[in-house]
Amino acid sequence: MVNQQRLRTAANQAVRQRNYRRARDRALARLANDYPNVYRTYLEEEREADEQMGKKWLDLDGNTRITRGLRAEGWSSSSNKSRHRKKN
Repeated sequence: MVNQQRLRTAANQAVRQRNYRRARDRALARLANDYPNVYRTYLEEEREADEQMGKKWLDLDGNTRITRGLRAEGWSSSSNKSRHRKKN
């Protein structure tokens, strides 16, 4: 009985954490598109700080630098504003 309760509690906590990470990632993507220059500046600062501590940043292609000028399809700031606007 106690073991089942622990498993149920752990599963609920995992779901809440996953949902929080998804919401946080969506918010970060929206901010990155609304303020791309500030986002790139902060990201570059974090990358430099990590590399000074000996940590390497790799993207999917194995590059360690930010690729500028690329945007994911469907993530323009205008589409985000209309998608997340309250409906009356």
